[in-house]
Amino acid sequence: MAVGLLVLLSVIGYFAVQRASNGGGAPFCVARADASGRDGGTEKYEMSPEQAANAATIAAVGIAKGLPDRAVTIALATAMQESALRNLDHGDRDSLGLFQQRPSMGWGTPEQITDPVYSAGIFYDHLVDVPGYSRLPLTVAAQKVQRSGYPQAYAKHEPDATVLTAAFAGGGSLDCGGPAPTQPGDPQKVRAGLERIFGKDGMHTAGPQGGQGGQAGRSAGGRSVEEPEITMVEKRDAGEAATRRSRAMAHWAVANAREMGIARVSYDLRGWVAGKDRGRWQGREDAGAKNGDGDPYGAAPGEVRIFMAR
Repeated sequence: MAVGLLVLLSVIGYFAVQRASNGGGAPFCVARADASGRDGGTEKYEMSPEQAANAATIAAVGIAKGLPDRAVTIALATAMQESALRNLDHGDRDSLGLFQQRPSMGWGTPEQITDPVYSAGIFYDHLVDVPGYSRLPLTVAAQKVQRSGYPQAYAKHEPDATVLTAAFAGGGSLDCGGPAPTQPGDPQKVRAGLERIFGKDGMHTAGPQGGQGGQAGRSAGGRSVEEPEITMVEKRDAGEAATRRSRAMAHWAVANAREMGIARVSYDLRGWVAGKDRGRWQGREDAGAKNGDGDPYGAAPGEVRIFMAR
């Protein structure tokens, strides 16, 4: 028995080291209520990259609509209860998708309902029709949209949904670790994904695209990348609404990095590199000390820069 216990502890220790190492272990994501990256006293919520990508889309759609954090929290808590943040192709009777919406009840076609952008958007459209929804208990607001047989079940997700909202819309962060992408990314796919959510964003202008920064060939997570394929710059005096959108864009890119072949994301003097630093965002000073180049990310305040794997 003692030998078996030692083996078990060794296996657990091995996977813990792999998860903590740069680029090792299975992919994972952690939402944090603040951006410090420290675990001590920081509220956090762990999930798979699939769940993180869906949560990022739900939050981004709400932010793109100009809705308050409370609306985002209600939507996230609802999806956590209904689908555990998974885009399900089955459910009770004809329920489908992140919110388990039913085609027979007028929510849309099966194809629409299983599109996270559409399903999140129509949830918010119904939510804002609820008078005073932002002042209602979360269970009441969610139930007025969902008509669930178990309305009290939404309440247990409110603390975690609040952490997710902070990560995507407030002063928190989303960290995603695991290996760097092994396949080249498609900047057109990423740009199309952002435009589907945010539209032709009047609060941002497009910066230099497709390597015009002139620093091709730098390494990120073991992959060669060029200067930013996608750059979005907040317009002067656009205010907090633009800042919320920038945060949402940056964290949406991190959440979708593995699926879309994103190697690096920079935002507001901080950066995330696939397969490095345990998947955590790093400040310019931290990364410069480690990498020796002084400025590995290069995003000015108000800029979002997304680099693809090559």
